[in-house]
Parts: sequence; C-alpha cells; structure tokens
Amino acid sequence: MSGRRVGIMGGTFDPPHIGHLVTAINVRHELGLDEVLMVVANEPWQKVDSRKISLATDRYEMVQAAVVDDEGVEASDIEIRRGGSSYSVDTLEELLANEPGVQLFLVLGADAAAGLDSWERADDLDSLCTIVVVDRPGTTSEPPERFQVVNVEVPRLEVSSTDLRARVRDGRPTTYLLPERVRELIEARELYSCGE
Repeated sequence: MSGRRVGIMGGTFDPPHIGHLVTAINVRHELGLDEVLMVVANEPWQKVDSRKISLATDRYEMVQAAVVDDEGVEASDIEIRRGGSSYSVDTLEELLANEPGVQLFLVLGADAAAGLDSWERADDLDSLCTIVVVDRPGTTSEPPERFQVVNVEVPRLEVSSTDLRARVRDGRPTTYLLPERVRELIEARELYSCGE
C-alpha cells in the first residue's frame, strides 16, 4: 500500500492557464497532497458537441509545458491513452487499480460539482475518492447534497479558456494569463487562429 495522496484535476485544458495552475498548487498545499495530476480529457463528453476542441495531443503537450516547473503538479494522458469519451469514474478506477492504497482527491470547480448528478456512474464517486470543490469566479452553485465534499478556497482569478481562445484569435495579449511555454506552443502550432 502506497498511502500516497493524489489530486485528480481533469479538464479539457484548451488551453491550460494560470487559473488551472493556481488551483492545482493551492489544493495540493491545503490538503497536503503528494501530487496533483492534471488529467487531459480525450473526448470531454460535456463539450464534444458544443464547439471545436483542439486535438487531445496538443492539449496534453500544452499541459506538459504549463507544469514543467511546478513540483508536485504533473500532466497525465491516462484518458487519452484509454481513448473514447472521458469519464472521471473510469480514470479513478484505473488509477486505483494501478496503485492500490492511493488516496484520490477529485478536484472540481463549483460549477462542475453542481452537475455531479449528471456524471457517468455518479453513485460510485464517493467510494473511489474524496470530492474537493474549489470556488470559481462568478459561481455560487452547490453540489448535490448527497455528495460529501471538502471545500478549498483558492485565489479568484478572472481568466477562462474561452476568453483566451478569443484573445489569441483576435490578436489581443495573453501575457501573464498563460504560461510562457504554453503561449509559445500555441503560436508555433497556430492554435485558435480560426473561429470556434
């Protein structure tokens, strides 16, 4: 048994930005986690029909670039390797199978936590992990009462991937909103230069 405490922060990360990193670092500190995995969704089931999503490999490489200097925060391609739609319950089960005894902490924004009842096999989540809810700017949603959660406050940063994609497309500055290595990758691959 490892007994390691590992945070799981899933997302589309299209692109990953300072808000994601600040959340990961603060949750790791507050809960005394050994590491936080930023798990890149292969096919984010909640977004797949809503807009064009960048290639999973590009999003994973951006997350790798974003966390390269952050000790205790790692990029994970577990959902990309598994393929198909990305469901947190499958990821949690796979991580537990790979490392028996690990304690998992599923990190969610308040808006995502409010929709937990709609998640694939939501009834299994409590038995697989501790659900951690962080506040996000402009949200006052509460998770369904049946879920036991731990709340963590993080600095409120008004930054979103949607806004950043628009900024890149329009040629507006993204300095300090995106890690420099992520900005370089976006520029090199001409990501977000066309419409959603």
